[in-house]
Amino acid sequence: MIRPVRSWIVAVLCLFVALSFPGGCALSPAESLPDRQAVVARVVDGDTVEVSPPVRGEEDVRLIGVDAPELHASGGPQPYARRAAAFAERRLEGRRVRLEFDAELQDPYGRILAYVYAGEEMFNRRLLERGYAQLALFPPNTRHAASLRRAQREAREARRGLWGLPPEELCRLADRGNGIGGGC
Repeated sequence: MIRPVRSWIVAVLCLFVALSFPGGCALSPAESLPDRQAVVARVVDGDTVEVSPPVRGEEDVRLIGVDAPELHASGGPQPYARRAAAFAERRLEGRRVRLEFDAELQDPYGRILAYVYAGEEMFNRRLLERGYAQLALFPPNTRHAASLRRAQREAREARRGLWGLPPEELCRLADRGNGIGGGC
């Protein structure tokens, strides 16, 4: 008789704890966070911007699904980094944007992860279409994976942007499983 009573007490206590803490049974922070409006205060590089107002106290926003060449890499900027950053500055800096979140809210560096919309255009996809970035999918943040894959495939086939670089420059980019980068 003691064992069924103890199990019942444990079950009631677990239910009490779950109901007492509203976030206890909620979705992960990003899944429950609605889209946000913000202004791009500064472009850090082709795939990272600073926004105002901050999202949950963080200004840095890393674009989901893309990897632009590093502007601030050790040894100097990677090939096409300055062009990618300049494109982002022309399209985003000082503009009001909409931030759409996916399964995870932050990356390991504390930056907010988002799809960034300038008007109706998803800027993440535009970077890939124009060849300013390569695809970089990190599950579970894959809501728009099919669309992003198509954009990269079209840019690659047309040899747009970084896809038109010679092999000795492509090898200097990060290896994201797209057949480029990883060292010369």
